[in-house]
Amino acid sequence: MESIHSVFVIGESRTNADNAITKMYGTFYMAFEIEDETLEVIDFSCTHTIETTQSFLRKLFLGKRFPDIDGWLEQTLNKRYGGSSRKAVLVAYHDALKRWLAMTEGNN
Repeated sequence: MESIHSVFVIGESRTNADNAITKMYGTFYMAFEIEDETLEVIDFSCTHTIETTQSFLRKLFLGKRFPDIDGWLEQTLNKRYGGSSRKAVLVAYHDALKRWLAMTEGNN
């Protein structure tokens, strides 16, 4: 079996003060495992209070090229994600992208 070479990156953001995620965790986190060669998201998780939140977001991200997500995420969230943490998802992705870019640029 081939071993997968991947990187792990996490993005952080805040949700509304009245959001259950804020009350339970204080901060919203999204974690991505990204395959080195294809840049494909091969695993995803996030802080959540309802399992369906993580499941829905996981379906959005898995199999997508990590840097390309930026091109469609905001529009997709506006059309398909009715959770109060919509902006937090976008901010957490951008934070993760910034960290990933710093990691990949540091490896070159």
